[in-house]
Amino acid sequence: MTSKYQYDQALRELISSNLKQHEVQSLERNGRKHAAVAFTLVNASEPANIANIPYDAGQRSQAAYILTTRAASLSSHAGQRAYPGGRVDCGETAEQAALRELNEEVGLVLDSSSVLGRLDDYPTRSGFVITPYVVWGGKDVELVANPAEVELIHRIPLQELLREEAPILYSIKESRHPVLGMPLGEDWLAAPSAAVAYQFREVALYGRSTRVSHFEEPYFAWK
Repeated sequence: MTSKYQYDQALRELISSNLKQHEVQSLERNGRKHAAVAFTLVNASEPANIANIPYDAGQRSQAAYILTTRAASLSSHAGQRAYPGGRVDCGETAEQAALRELNEEVGLVLDSSSVLGRLDDYPTRSGFVITPYVVWGGKDVELVANPAEVELIHRIPLQELLREEAPILYSIKESRHPVLGMPLGEDWLAAPSAAVAYQFREVALYGRSTRVSHFEEPYFAWK
């Protein structure tokens, strides 16, 4: 595992530069609904509160990304781990939708100047094409969960993306492509969220144009 990423201007410039060099892959929706998510970078100012990820006070300055646990009352994907995001409304762009959902779900108000770039579209088994945006959230921001949509907010250190066992791949009989996961403490993160996290690592941190739209989701994410 490489050295830990600090949440600073150097990291912002690295990510911005690598995203600018990436040729984004956009997908035809073909009847699918359009959604957008915000892969939002903050500092690890508090414990991740998930999967026993180690934390100490010295980690406050390290870079992290926002992950949520969806509310149990939601009609779809209840209790699953996801980034702030949702359906693109009529009359708004995918970028606007990602920033709106970031505000609605975790109370973080940002504008387009905070968007560092975007990653490839990802088609889901549940009938969406997801457009992920990489967002610079700011240092020591206060995040407040909207209880109607979010049960918990987690700040996951970027270091988790660099683990030797990442990505986690396994086969299922229904697909010729492997299911993709990413390690998360003593647990793992499933696609589609894992696909976004993996491509962020490859493109934004390592500068490698790795594609992820072909990777499968586990069965529980299909509904």
